[in-house]
Amino acid sequence: MSNVIQLKKVVKEFDGPAGRVSILKEVSFQAEQGEFVGIVGPSGSGKSTLLNMITGIDRPTAGEVTVLGEGIHHLGENSLAQWRGRHLGIIFQFFQLLPTLTALENVALPAHFCKVGRGRARKERAMNCLELVGMVQHAHKLPGELSGGQQQRVAIARALVNDPPLLVADEPTGNLDSQTSAEVFGLFQRIVAEGKTMVMVTHDRGLAAKLPRVVEVLDGRILTSNGQHPSIWATEPQLAQVR
Repeated sequence: MSNVIQLKKVVKEFDGPAGRVSILKEVSFQAEQGEFVGIVGPSGSGKSTLLNMITGIDRPTAGEVTVLGEGIHHLGENSLAQWRGRHLGIIFQFFQLLPTLTALENVALPAHFCKVGRGRARKERAMNCLELVGMVQHAHKLPGELSGGQQQRVAIARALVNDPPLLVADEPTGNLDSQTSAEVFGLFQRIVAEGKTMVMVTHDRGLAAKLPRVVEVLDGRILTSNGQHPSIWATEPQLAQVR
């Protein structure tokens, strides 16, 4: 297997009211093709910032970020946006669907922006992705007509529409009830089994325990990078899940 993600001594700092604040402290991390990796840690530990380094949403103060063979820390904003649209699928906690577009239109949007496919072929690809997540029967509904779990399935279909090799998810089940969380996680497992690489930030202990590899982050540093039960959860309370 080859490295899909490689971070070398990544530092992220910013100027705060009390002076320079360090969020990531010389973090090194890698993930190989076909891996399903969980990132865990207390609130404020730096795990979402680590994810933002991988997606290029944020840039390192120092260090190197190489994703799918591309040094994305060197890319300009326009080039980065195009690269991200073609190679990355991003799944958010709060779905980020456009409320005035149907489920089908939301799914097709990244293909439109990146000029992937045309006309009927683009629509067929979007419908195929909705079918994969069990939402084809809701293709012409607006997000406001869907439940939270259904909206997240549409968001997953949107992340898949350009057939990216890498998926990243920031608390993708944090706004879902436990049953729906398990169903969405099962969908992620099937996607990874088909060859995708996935990195997921989560506070859900039950889901993290099912992951083959867990990366534990605390105070801007990686403490562990294996499949063992994260030690920080001995004191970190689990966040309540809401319906």
